[in-house]
Amino acid sequence: MKLKTFDFKDVENKKILVRVDFNVPFSDGKVQDDARIRAHASTIEKLVNAGAKVALISHFGRPKGKVVPGLSLGQIVGDVEKAYGRKVRFVGDCVGEKVQKALDDLAKGELLLLENVRFYEEEQKNDPGFAARLGKPFDAFVMDAFSASHRADASTNGIMSVLPSFAGDVLVKEGEMLGAVSESPLEPYVLILGGGKVSDKIDVVGNLLDKATTILIGGGMAYTFLKAQGYPIGKSLCESDRLDFARATLEKAKEKGVKILLPLDSVAADGVEATETAVVDSDAMPESKMGLDIGPKTVKLFAEALTSAKSILWNGPLGVFEKKLFAAGTIAVGDAVAKATAAGAISVIGGGDTASAIRQFGFEDKVSYVSTGGGASLEYCEGKKLPGMAPLELK
Repeated sequence: MKLKTFDFKDVENKKILVRVDFNVPFSDGKVQDDARIRAHASTIEKLVNAGAKVALISHFGRPKGKVVPGLSLGQIVGDVEKAYGRKVRFVGDCVGEKVQKALDDLAKGELLLLENVRFYEEEQKNDPGFAARLGKPFDAFVMDAFSASHRADASTNGIMSVLPSFAGDVLVKEGEMLGAVSESPLEPYVLILGGGKVSDKIDVVGNLLDKATTILIGGGMAYTFLKAQGYPIGKSLCESDRLDFARATLEKAKEKGVKILLPLDSVAADGVEATETAVVDSDAMPESKMGLDIGPKTVKLFAEALTSAKSILWNGPLGVFEKKLFAAGTIAVGDAVAKATAAGAISVIGGGDTASAIRQFGFEDKVSYVSTGGGASLEYCEGKKLPGMAPLELK
């Protein structure tokens, strides 16, 4: 996907509103992972170097249209300053005279951070009047929050009807990399799907079934497919209302010559908090156990499928990776993806929990790209037009 971007003359010495995504993990008064903040650095640097006065706007948590002090973006000013190496001034609103004055007083090279845009209920209603208020102090808008681009909000969509608008570097890179593995992937193309629910991945499977060479299915969603084939799954996660979909998908894949590989074995236990595990074959899951990770036979099967891959898209961890006992499968497949990447494959990690796992286990620099978006990357790969990107798409 090609997007409308800005050049020097578009932003030179102008007042620019940038939609970022600073909705970062935050606890005990600290940002736990600043990856989303750091992602915007190149966009902001380009704007500042052009002499622009730059204001950053984001949501933070779910205040549901009310002022919630615990969700104020003022708490992360220090983290933003550290990420960009610049002085950041905070204003306790995102519209009105306070913003105008703070923008006028902003010194060269400084950044302005606006208050949580979701303190206004008009934001998620994509209210045109609110979008006009957001845009009033500014000359142009840069959309750089891919992870919020699947939401038609005032600050991600409505604002583009108010100001000349451009895509930032994050948005451009996401379109380039996700497009490379969902629109015109090089073959062999391996799609790795995990996570808990089949229902979360239905549209991805539907859109990519014609393009994939091989689909590897792990995580909790694998047990719906296994049950659909008549395998015992014990207490494993299963969406009974998706069994027909699983059967139909397996049949369609067979007709199209697409290989779908399901777990040959699992790491099973009494539950997520268990301290004892057992590796069981997929045709021998005890009624009292649940599968919480792929087993060693499956790891070998999946790794072999990735060996010759030229394009890889991975969305969803392959086990409950947050627990050490159930992390081995995700780690092993991460290693296989890293090796395929080193051999020349394009590998894209589809955000969310998968991105967290990749970072946790040290693979972030060993894959081609880690998406900043969870839900947004899913919807992009489903073939949907995202409201925060579509207005910027070049025909």
